[in-house]
Amino acid sequence: MKIGIVCYPTYGGSGVVATELGIELAKRGHEVHFITYAQPMRLDRFQDNIFYHEVEQPHYPLFEFPLYSLALAGKIIDVIKYEQLDILHVHYAIPHAISGFLAKEIVKEDRHVALVTTLHGTDITLIGLEPTFLPLVKFSLDQSDAVTAVSKFLADKTSTGFKTNHEPIVIPNFVDTNVYHRMESTKIRCQIAPNDEKILIHVSNFRPVKRVVDTIHIAHEVLKTTPIKLVLVGDGPDRAEAERVSRELGIHEHVRFLGKQNALPEILSIADIFLMPSQSESFGLAALEAMACGVPVIGTNLGGIPEVITHSENGFIAELGDIKRMAKYVLELLNNPKKWSDFSKKARQRAVNEFDISLIVPKYEALYQSLLES
Repeated sequence: MKIGIVCYPTYGGSGVVATELGIELAKRGHEVHFITYAQPMRLDRFQDNIFYHEVEQPHYPLFEFPLYSLALAGKIIDVIKYEQLDILHVHYAIPHAISGFLAKEIVKEDRHVALVTTLHGTDITLIGLEPTFLPLVKFSLDQSDAVTAVSKFLADKTSTGFKTNHEPIVIPNFVDTNVYHRMESTKIRCQIAPNDEKILIHVSNFRPVKRVVDTIHIAHEVLKTTPIKLVLVGDGPDRAEAERVSRELGIHEHVRFLGKQNALPEILSIADIFLMPSQSESFGLAALEAMACGVPVIGTNLGGIPEVITHSENGFIAELGDIKRMAKYVLELLNNPKKWSDFSKKARQRAVNEFDISLIVPKYEALYQSLLES
């Protein structure tokens, strides 16, 4: 099949999933065309069957605001026509689904292309509910040939919030467990924890919804009894506040801000606990990647997180903002090596048995094939 993938190329989960999906589809012999405004972050190596089409935005004094939705639709039209696409798979509803629908309508006399929209979270739970956007999102979902959601939680939210014509198909996020696995990272561990301290880790885009500052408070509680290092990977609007709070609490020497990193499997492999105190996660891809590396996760009981973490088996789930309970769970694992080892093995097993890329990508292939046949 010839498949066009539209996504955000940034550090967020939707772009990561879309890119990894495209890479895997190309390995399976499909021709994949990425359409976006910058090269996707994880598309950092040459691979057969993968093509990248950059969306260029017009600059004209009359246009006070960028017209990305229209520029994207125009680029999609070009790619459909000249590359003879069979499938257009857009990730994140706004504005990709609208742009995809416009392109599909414009070319329909010359070529039929099936439009698949995958929902990732805030496009439905936050931005999509804005009164300005809600009718646009509902329309674009109704006009899609298929709608998928990365968790049952998100599928239910979509059905109740938008009352769409399509019942969203749940196809969960995935991880390549051949890439994400626990490995020897002695050099990195020595640099982060020279005195063999235990390591807590958090990976995100540092938006308010991720509650990064909560990880600082959790570390502060744990440090009262146990020497640890807290490693924060990523960047975003809440980084400065997290740095300020760590200094204010007097634990800044125990906190390392690594910024954006590509060597995530190596970094996750040094971690003892992964912290995900988010107030909203439609799935929790970062948690899944940690689990694949044998890292137990402590997260909140919100959104799709309970669909990934099994409480008291491969991690723990707590109420939003319950710093003391999360710190208690951290200490429970750090002070019990046998329990930690059991949780670590079960975290890895769940990633391999339920969410490996080899299990999930065929579901997208089957969906594409059913749309082409119909």
